[in-house]
Amino acid sequence: MHDRSYINIEGDSMELRELDLRDLDRRALAATGEIVGKVGAHQLGLPTPCTEWTLGELLRHLVSENQGFAVNARGVPDRSVWDGGRLGEDPHAAYLESAELVTAAFADDDVFGRDVEVREFGVFSAEIALSLHFVDFLVHGWDVAKAIGAPIEFEEELAVTALAIAHRWPDDRPNAAFDIEVEVTAAASPTQQLVAFLGRPPSWPTV
Repeated sequence: MHDRSYINIEGDSMELRELDLRDLDRRALAATGEIVGKVGAHQLGLPTPCTEWTLGELLRHLVSENQGFAVNARGVPDRSVWDGGRLGEDPHAAYLESAELVTAAFADDDVFGRDVEVREFGVFSAEIALSLHFVDFLVHGWDVAKAIGAPIEFEEELAVTALAIAHRWPDDRPNAAFDIEVEVTAAASPTQQLVAFLGRPPSWPTV
């Protein structure tokens, strides 16, 4: 039986091939977790490219998202968890704990026979839900890095794959998740192309 955790991707610089969504998601969680680990307590009030959130609020959102995806992927829809994350005294530890929860939830082979409710955005197949989570966490990792002034370039395969997935989504923007695409030059890196496509100026905070 075909492993439904795999996805066919073809991007401008990527030939058609199957990529393991679970592996991609784990790598995105790890990359973003490494950045979250650099955040100091004194930086939680900093602004972020997500203009409605401070850095602390963005980190709380990441913990909530992991918990929300994890619970709903288990097959028991629960909207109350999507905003229930807490950072406690150690935001990095809270992030890592939530990352373990969502990774375990999608590691269950039975998950790919279920539908997953994702916030107010709707109910999706588990494959699509996991692809949403992957792209979301990669881009939010960039947001965190920018907020603390850390250099950020993701592995090319992660950025190119996330961009190819995002190109499959409806383009009715701005919406609750992403802003209008920002134009970049042909010389922009895959990471810069990804964040620009989803509405972030790569030069943030200099626009």
